[in-house]
Amino acid sequence: MTDPTARAPHAAPEDETVASAELAQEATDLKDRLLRALAEMENLRRRTEREVADARTYAIAGFARDLLAVADNMRRALDAVDPGARANADTGTKALIDGVEITERELVKVLEKHGVKKLDPQGARFDPHRHQAMFEMPDESVPAGTVVQVVQPGYTLGERVLRPALVAVAKGGPKASPTGADGPQQASAAPPANDNAGDASEPTPGSP
Repeated sequence: MTDPTARAPHAAPEDETVASAELAQEATDLKDRLLRALAEMENLRRRTEREVADARTYAIAGFARDLLAVADNMRRALDAVDPGARANADTGTKALIDGVEITERELVKVLEKHGVKKLDPQGARFDPHRHQAMFEMPDESVPAGTVVQVVQPGYTLGERVLRPALVAVAKGGPKASPTGADGPQQASAAPPANDNAGDASEPTPGSP
């Protein structure tokens, strides 16, 4: 009969060492998994913050793009008024023209308030990411690839192009410097003419 008071034999030192090593490895694995989970949560938090910020900035993109046609029509109406006819116009006509100008300025201010800014690249180097070339114009007085005429201004919303500027680009002049105020891109020749003058939300890639 077994003596109940008898002591159980002690575990061998080797077994204790193995058990300690296994516990240490398990603790290391758990710590690694915890750190990975924390890193993933932090990445998710940052990504969510960026997405929320982008949503706030670009949610009005469609509405703002539709308003650009209103701004274009106001400018066309004002450009159609002959300066001489305006000077000789009666009081009512002058008031009407002044009202259109005030409305146009107010519209531009509202657009800028919401992050929509006008692109008027006259004299700047052609940028295929922000401009759309409509045709080339021989002009040796400026470097090739310089915007010499803005057919229709473009607009940006935040860091994105809402509508590229439709431009005419110089050809035949000296090559543009590879560095300058407009960026490191070199415009050695004007881009091919583009007959599509419609309202595009993305610029046509290409280089002058």
